[in-house]
Amino acid sequence: MGVVNVTPDSFSDGGMYLDPAAAIAHGRELAGDGAAILDVGGESSRPGAAPVGVAEELRRVEPVVAGLAGITEAISVDTSKATVAAAALDAGASIVNDVTALRGDPEMAALVADRRAGVVLMHMAGDPRTMQVNPEYGDVVAEVRDFLAARLEAAVAAGIDESRIWLDPGIGFGKTDRHNFELLRGLGELATLGRPILVGTSRKSFIGRTDGSATDHRLGGTIATSILAVGAGASVLRIHDVREMSQALTMSAAILDS
Repeated sequence: MGVVNVTPDSFSDGGMYLDPAAAIAHGRELAGDGAAILDVGGESSRPGAAPVGVAEELRRVEPVVAGLAGITEAISVDTSKATVAAAALDAGASIVNDVTALRGDPEMAALVADRRAGVVLMHMAGDPRTMQVNPEYGDVVAEVRDFLAARLEAAVAAGIDESRIWLDPGIGFGKTDRHNFELLRGLGELATLGRPILVGTSRKSFIGRTDGSATDHRLGGTIATSILAVGAGASVLRIHDVREMSQALTMSAAILDS
């Protein structure tokens, strides 16, 4: 899943692809590099990020989704707003990547069910403005698993086909570095829920805090955490550097298959 941020303030590439033409060109490049899915987002969910109004998020997202529709297996819209998700689905998206796990907008679950869209349900403690303020867990793997199990049940109860649901532990969303490490080691526990697990570690700050690297020098850490995540049970990787990650996955698979 290649990341297409149409935002001025995303932690890694904020402002680089705010122009729709630039975002579309970037998405096409990611598809050419091997992304099976493009995840288009118009509101940053980085720690401390301010919310974006519906009209502005629509203005950012809709033309980019329309411009990318059909060039990959699927387009995902990274939003927690039903109005934005509906417009993106109309424009050619088929997956809603909701960091609130359908809790942010009371109309989102019905929309996803009615459109027979795919959906990613992510764990996040608090919201982007507060999530990194002293997050605490007794057993982070068990608590995230229980949360995702409950949201999976709620989604199915709302009429969403279980086969269309993916689960995301929310690496870096209301977690300390230790919590992130424990979740990456414990992905097998989340996989027991029977749904594909999506993991996004790409360029995240816990890599930088581990080795001192700046945001644009975290490719090695991204590849290491992602390969280990696949080995532990992840099915989908949300990635900025698609070409390098695709090569790493290809080589890892070749070695294991041999």
